[in-house]
Amino acid sequence: MKFIVIGLGSMGKRRIRCLQSLGYSDIIGVDPRKDRRHESSKNYGINTFALVDELILEDIDALIISTPPDLHLPYLKLSLEKNIPSFVEASVILEEVKEIQILNTNNTFIAPSCTLHFHPLIKQIRKIIKSKNYGKITNFTYHSGQYLPDWHPWEHVKDFYVSKRETGGGREIVPFELTWITKSIGYPEDIKGYFEKTIDFGAEIEDTYAFVMKFENFIGSMIVDVASRFATRQLILNFEEGQLTWNWDDGFFRIYDAKTKEWTVFEQEKGAHHEGYNKNIVESMYIQEISAFLKGIHNSNEFPNTINEDIKVLELLNKIENTDGGF
Repeated sequence: MKFIVIGLGSMGKRRIRCLQSLGYSDIIGVDPRKDRRHESSKNYGINTFALVDELILEDIDALIISTPPDLHLPYLKLSLEKNIPSFVEASVILEEVKEIQILNTNNTFIAPSCTLHFHPLIKQIRKIIKSKNYGKITNFTYHSGQYLPDWHPWEHVKDFYVSKRETGGGREIVPFELTWITKSIGYPEDIKGYFEKTIDFGAEIEDTYAFVMKFENFIGSMIVDVASRFATRQLILNFEEGQLTWNWDDGFFRIYDAKTKEWTVFEQEKGAHHEGYNKNIVESMYIQEISAFLKGIHNSNEFPNTINEDIKVLELLNKIENTDGGF
């Protein structure tokens, strides 16, 4: 197979590594920045170009779109125009995703990223929820926190897409987290929340989102922020007959069985992580995601996320913002 990876920032380079780890070598990189093209050519041995227009697309099997979220649209339109399957990083602009849904009259396969769905512990958590071994869920609380300047320590926040209000770091992470939450727990019947700028990053963006979700028989609450000085993911999930607790940094979660009065520990499988990233951001989940995309090219059911599901999650984000006076 022959691939074009569009956008050679940190995620584009990661997707190249994924393809190469799966045994694919016919990869072309595209990025307008000369330094990124040079780095990708040097480190991964691929040919690179400044513009997609320089390429003949007829023999391309798939596009991987790893640009900032506000640049997804033209490449997704190209994917539809040429009927080339595409994988696209996490989206955050509802109107553009809806536009792609309308334009996709040929049913071109598009795989929206859902990386955390493939995290080894989240897969275990999802399995426990679906087993109903501890009864139904009664409530949960979840906090996802990061510090925005730590995303790209080599450049100022104002110099990349997270400084724009529509694609701000905190705003982007809300659907990123809700994607795995809704796939594991389901979609809420209602959602209400607040969002606020609490730190001056030199950009007019909100850094903290707090919201409550009403499901059919239970309630969940979440805080998503890019103000936490130490990267955090913490979950408390209560069942009728148990309690699951997960601290991302531990590399395991525990579940309490109310019948036996005992805790069981579920260890995270050992896996490599790329230099400069948290030890629990394992490369395997990104590799599995790209592998699922490749399977999805032949059978779309093999990939666990769709444009329709992306829209439903982004509608939740918009509802949070609308309950707090509009975005």
